[in-house]
Amino acid sequence: MISEQTYGSTTWIDVVDPTTDDLDALDHRYGLDDRTFDEGHRRAARPTMQRFADHAYVVAFSGGLAEIDMYVGDDWFVTIRRHDDEEHEWDPSTARTRLERLGSEANSGMMLATVIEELVDGYFDSTDVLEDRLESIEDRIFGEPLQAERQVQADLFTVRRRLLELRRAVIPLREVLSALLRKEVQWVDGEALVVIRDTFDKLLRAVDIVDELRELVGNAVDAHLAVMSNQMNLVMKQLTAWGSIVFGATLIAGIYGMNFTNMPELSWYWGYPFALGLMTVLSFGLYRAFKRRDWL
Repeated sequence: MISEQTYGSTTWIDVVDPTTDDLDALDHRYGLDDRTFDEGHRRAARPTMQRFADHAYVVAFSGGLAEIDMYVGDDWFVTIRRHDDEEHEWDPSTARTRLERLGSEANSGMMLATVIEELVDGYFDSTDVLEDRLESIEDRIFGEPLQAERQVQADLFTVRRRLLELRRAVIPLREVLSALLRKEVQWVDGEALVVIRDTFDKLLRAVDIVDELRELVGNAVDAHLAVMSNQMNLVMKQLTAWGSIVFGATLIAGIYGMNFTNMPELSWYWGYPFALGLMTVLSFGLYRAFKRRDWL
């Protein structure tokens, strides 16, 4: 699906789920370089930028990690995106609203700067969601330590993997914005440079937040392992205590179960009650001793 909208003298062509024919039509219309145009057919691994005589090619990712391929020329701006997952879908309506307010000032450089700023703003939404999920996991770790250890581990590693993917989208974008600030793309100038500079500051904050969350996830993993280790120690203490209690009674029963001839207690009338009583007293005494030490 291709939609076109003109702001002043510049046209924004937004291509969603493009077919090969759609991409070929854009290639013929704007003379896109083959090396960059091929990227429109497949996924990019990281944000990047390439410059050519009559256009530039920029790849960035949204907060939902949706890839946005952008081509910017003198009086045109092209975005290519795909709807693989509704959760990762990027909505350009906010950027369009901002460009409508700019009117004739919305040149191709401003369009590029506005879209990149909207993508960076989306990183904060993603980090907020991940932070809330991490807080929920921490509550489960410390508030309900006996519940579903495997699920807690799975959730922690899901958050860690998501942060790693987000970091791969955020960190390389610094190089792209730095190149734009150095005026390596001729259409990004004037007010567009101011927007890029503000976006760069936002990006640095997003990088710091992602790194802080990664550290918090690592701490949560360590805390969860510590809680599990403490639980195991408690179980081992209880098993040791009950084993010692049972061992005392078993020891007495074993001694009097050897059936040697010269065992005076075997012919004693009160021998059996005495053995039972001794086992009871010893077991009760050990139970009280372990109970005082909080082993039971």
